Amino acid sequence: MTVALVTGATQGLGLALVEGLAQRLSTQDTVYLTGRDLGRVGEAVESLPAGGATVRGELLDVADPASVTRLAKVLSDRHGGVDVVFGNAVMRVGPDDDPRAIVGPYTEVNNFGTTRLLRAFAPLLRDGGKLLVVASSLGTLHYLAPVLHDRFDGLASLDDADKAVANWRDAVADGSARAGAWPGFVNIPSKIGQVAAVRALAAVRRASDAERGILLASVCPGMMNTPTSALWWDVSTAATPAAAAVPLLDLALSPTDSDHYGQLIRYGAVLPWAPG
Repeated sequence: MTVALVTGATQGLGLALVEGLAQRLSTQDTVYLTGRDLGRVGEAVESLPAGGATVRGELLDVADPASVTRLAKVLSDRHGGVDVVFGNAVMRVGPDDDPRAIVGPYTEVNNFGTTRLLRAFAPLLRDGGKLLVVASSLGTLHYLAPVLHDRFDGLASLDDADKAVANWRDAVADGSARAGAWPGFVNIPSKIGQVAAVRALAAVRRASDAERGILLASVCPGMMNTPTSALWWDVSTAATPAAAAVPLLDLALSPTDSDHYGQLIRYGAVLPWAPG
């Protein structure tokens, strides 16, 4: 029996990933649709078409350490492990948001929520399992000033990744980031921090995961036509969440490609982490 988990799954890409997993898996399998509002989780479960894998709703707020720990224990006790995990929970920001005001809760969900998920669920992966963090093609050093590359490059642990993000967060909150080389768009350092965290954990787990056929990677779904993206860009010709989910589902349910391990993947191809 395959057990899959999707965070941030009550709408958009997360909901599309749950629906795609349910359709591709069998009636013997289970897909967990999670979110931080139990009412919306229930509504999302009810909105899905019948057939395929069983979809179960569970409360999960990645900004709450106890919530992440609780669900990891529930799935461990109930199933003994997991096979597919999509880390998709995200706090969205708009052009009118003041970075200094929102960077605290923003990183709590997008970055520290990611590392909480990695700490809690990577140890539960069964042989051949996949843990995929939904990030962005903006999450590479190409989008960061060279003087800042060493803040995120070659990190040795998830603790190091958390410290790097915390230092950037504090600089944004106190205004000192404006005098430095940090980009004004908070999404860029945040996505780089997510990818750096995956790379750090992959460096630690690479040998053992290779023996067991496990894939740990970041994924970019590409530009999507969503209300949030429309605040920033013209997304009239961009993919729907359902279409954007397809290559992510292909990656999650295909045999593991060792070249993808620890990397940022978009449409099945590796995106270079660093210039050159």
